[in-house]
Amino acid sequence: MQTIKLEVVNPNRPDVIVLISELDAHLLSLYPRESTHLLDIDTLTQPNIRFVLASIEGQAVGCGALRLQDGYAEIKRMYVRPQQRGTGVGYRILAYLEEIAGQLGFTVTRLETGVHQHDAMKLYERFNYVRRGPFGEYTNDPNSLCYEKRLVVE
Repeated sequence: MQTIKLEVVNPNRPDVIVLISELDAHLLSLYPRESTHLLDIDTLTQPNIRFVLASIEGQAVGCGALRLQDGYAEIKRMYVRPQQRGTGVGYRILAYLEEIAGQLGFTVTRLETGVHQHDAMKLYERFNYVRRGPFGEYTNDPNSLCYEKRLVVE
């Protein structure tokens, strides 16, 4: 089994820029631009963001981010390269993002995903995320689903 390395990194680096470009291309192939909520590299470097990179044998294979909001931490930019899907990378990224949120004192995480991302929905639901109405910048977009989870903070 390959070891998945997870680390909080500055997203303004070549391997992350490539991952984000792949994610953007994937999302734009599924949804109209107005239904995508893409955070660019500049936004991902802001102080209220924690960006997590997953790598295997030094190769970037996935990522995710936390956007620290007033009262909750939002999961953003979850992506796993197609050849690594189903291997636990997404599971590990999400668990690590929740761990960081808990360490920062957050008791609620929220996220938005698209209706065509069935694997993502399965992952979030396996992690006990429950559907909720739109929050923050999200609206009643038929392409959008919002989820929330209350974290158990010890």
